[in-house]
Amino acid sequence: MNNQITNVYIWDMDETLILLKSLLNGSYAEAFAGLKDAQKGVEIGKMWEKHILQISDDFFFYEQVCLEIENCNKPFLEALSKYDDGQDLSDYDFNQDGFSPPHDDLNKRKLAYRHRIIANKYKQEMMDVWDALYKMTDEYTDGWLSSARALLEQCLAGNEDPTICNTIAGGVVRSNATGSRHINVLVTSGSLIPSLVKCLLFRLDNLISHENVYSSWDVGKLQCFQWIKERFDNRNTRFCAIGDGWEECEAAQAMNWPFIKLKCSWGKSC
Repeated sequence: MNNQITNVYIWDMDETLILLKSLLNGSYAEAFAGLKDAQKGVEIGKMWEKHILQISDDFFFYEQVCLEIENCNKPFLEALSKYDDGQDLSDYDFNQDGFSPPHDDLNKRKLAYRHRIIANKYKQEMMDVWDALYKMTDEYTDGWLSSARALLEQCLAGNEDPTICNTIAGGVVRSNATGSRHINVLVTSGSLIPSLVKCLLFRLDNLISHENVYSSWDVGKLQCFQWIKERFDNRNTRFCAIGDGWEECEAAQAMNWPFIKLKCSWGKSC
């Protein structure tokens, strides 16, 4: 449909959709002037940190790809897709394939294989076992996590009657009534693999698909915003950025996009 309206919402992650840094450093509890148990917040943050790193290493090649070998963080999972030849990886031994820094086509292909496996695992929604920690965190933060999910869902619905909207896998909704399309995209300053794991653990994976997760770690948020515009832009596309930091604010201004800032008493906003 040529006249279809596409609304693309570009979200920051940390201290916007999830809380982690402010739990770990105690600034979240401090904002409540003694009404919150600061030590409990730190302990919750440390539990999340432990799980994120463990899953990143055990299932997502993080130690091998980003810690042992330099320059392997990519801004999104599809960055090396042209090097993936589609080989069957069911019996592929990732520990014995001689993967080294991806400066040549052979090692770029090996990294692309790893990205394909990560994408498949992301789609499997394998993180239900951490429900107790999620519920504990949501209760401690007065429903921050569940409210963030509700916001993502509302953006996807586009203020339409949910009975006339079809949900498309990966955080895209198309309205049967208006033909409009609503897409959630994440641009995080963290490295890519732990950010994907955060999406899984914090129950964002069915609202933001793996191909819509961008890491600005190496390239900056403005570059990510430019890629997103190139990917989705047509005359009927509208963009809106949401976050709490100066970098996404300035990037949105550079793109002439509206920016919704989230201002928290324990954090900084632009």
